[in-house]
Amino acid sequence: MLANIRALGEAVGIRPDDVLVSWLPLYHDMGLIGAWLGALYFGVPVVILPPLAFLARPARWLRALHAHRGTLSPAPNFAFDLCVRKAADAELEGLDLSAWRLALNGSEPVSAETLERFARRFAAYGFRPEAMCPVYGLAEASVGLTISPPGRGPRLDGRVVSCGRPLPGHEVRIVDAEGRSLGERVEGRIEFRGPSVTGGYWRNPAATRATFRDGWCDSGDLGYRAGGELYVTGRVKDLIIKAGRNLHPQEVEEVVGEVPGVRKGCVAAFGVPDPAIGTERLVVVAETRETTPAARERLRARIVERVAAALGVPPDTVAVCAPRAVLKTPSGKIRRAATREAWTAGRLERRPPAWRQWARLLAEGAGARAARLPARSRQLAYGAWVWGCLGVAFAVLWAFVLLLPAGRPVDRVVRRWCRVVLALVGCPLRVAGLEHLRGLGPVILAANHASYLDTLALLAALPLDFRFAFVAKRELATTPLVGTVIRKVGHLTVDRVDLSRGVADAERVTEALRAGTSLLFFPEGTFLRPPGLLPFKLGAFKAAVEAACPVVPVTLSGTRAILPAYSWLPRRGPITVTIGAPLAAERREWREMVRLRDAVRAAIAWTSGEGRLEERPTAS
Repeated sequence: MLANIRALGEAVGIRPDDVLVSWLPLYHDMGLIGAWLGALYFGVPVVILPPLAFLARPARWLRALHAHRGTLSPAPNFAFDLCVRKAADAELEGLDLSAWRLALNGSEPVSAETLERFARRFAAYGFRPEAMCPVYGLAEASVGLTISPPGRGPRLDGRVVSCGRPLPGHEVRIVDAEGRSLGERVEGRIEFRGPSVTGGYWRNPAATRATFRDGWCDSGDLGYRAGGELYVTGRVKDLIIKAGRNLHPQEVEEVVGEVPGVRKGCVAAFGVPDPAIGTERLVVVAETRETTPAARERLRARIVERVAAALGVPPDTVAVCAPRAVLKTPSGKIRRAATREAWTAGRLERRPPAWRQWARLLAEGAGARAARLPARSRQLAYGAWVWGCLGVAFAVLWAFVLLLPAGRPVDRVVRRWCRVVLALVGCPLRVAGLEHLRGLGPVILAANHASYLDTLALLAALPLDFRFAFVAKRELATTPLVGTVIRKVGHLTVDRVDLSRGVADAERVTEALRAGTSLLFFPEGTFLRPPGLLPFKLGAFKAAVEAACPVVPVTLSGTRAILPAYSWLPRRGPITVTIGAPLAAERREWREMVRLRDAVRAAIAWTSGEGRLEERPTAS
């Protein structure tokens, strides 16, 4: 996939000032890989519209290109045709498409007529004909395979549109049924190879063997080469053999789509074997908004007449149907095989009533919720027990904090309270590496931050005879219980907003270290729901270098699973606190702060198993 994205970027000539605009579904390869992941990989802005927003009002796509000065935008052929037919002049007032340098037209057969109509309609709005860029691709090649030279505009051979040359590092050839290479301008099967070609079909070795031959992948499409460029003529399985003549369904569909009364882009042509006549029957399914039998019969007669005149072969059967009878893929391509199956089974216009569909959806949703109910009930019961325990425990702790003198008495009570609470709620605590704290003077403890539970877990984990102070954000000092504990125990706070106050706070931290007080930092400053270490801030390591104190990496594991960010419903689970070997500063300089920070972050990333956030594939 990365090989394909890189090759597409090279072929397109991606630039830092490019802006990509797409309404394609993110579950479709052209929308997900070609648009969204391509923009992510090359670091250019991408504007995503919901597919239904485009289908309801095609002008929204053009308006997005105008508003964001879009330079790149891919879409299937039908989308360009829809803009020509459905975008009203009033919606286009003030439209400027002059920044659109590449309109990538692919995912379905490219129509010469659509290219001409689109260029003619939108020339007045700054669209340049040379910006239209026909392309060809398929999922077996990740997404893209060939592309027209950027800035040249479409090349036609008669009415067949060139899809350009192979992407860098990829090859295309035309072969006959036996796999022999064919010369220029001879139609055959399109085969290809290259670094972004699939290794095969998921759990389908038979299909894989049938598709690959000597390292070449059979696309299932027909086409020919001329002047080094690829011209796609149709699908092998869609080819209609009528009285010894090969008919491409796209030719039939284009002719029928021009008949007044037929919904353009909503026509399917396919062949059905008929042993009685020894050849295939040509069947045409065309959608219309006409509802009366007489109007549909007149339309059927006009379709037969128009196909016979244009192609010399009349269709054997014409089914004139209501909208949505012709089945399509999510990207708008005609599903001829599925439509043929529906026609053969007599299901073209059979639609279950809306109430039945709603009932089925509601029943499926209710069943899924019922299946999750036992686990959810246990989780809710556990959550209620935890918060009930905490409610009582907080009241007890609050009384002790208010009554006891400041300093060590409050500190010891708070730390014992944390151990009791973890035991009550069924979260066993394991501490490893305590030997690394023995015999040390003042140190900085740098811990990862994964959950609201981290402070409680650390207070419970560290020995009572190990004196330390938290370095917390200043806003915590204003909360009732936590603020009182901070003040009475002597924990430090730093201001993250006011620069002058923050500098003074940093000086206090350094002085505390020099006075012999160990300090505990969360260098990330905050935490997120996804696993992975956020970047570390330099404050703790600056203090360590200035006070010549070692830094001890402390890794928390399990707290994120128990109570992640943005959640107040805890789950039962174990907690592990791992205390690493101390790391000492070697010199008192800025580069040493950075080295120490990176070394501590690497140690915690390795011990936690979560790694750095920027290295995780799910971080985006």
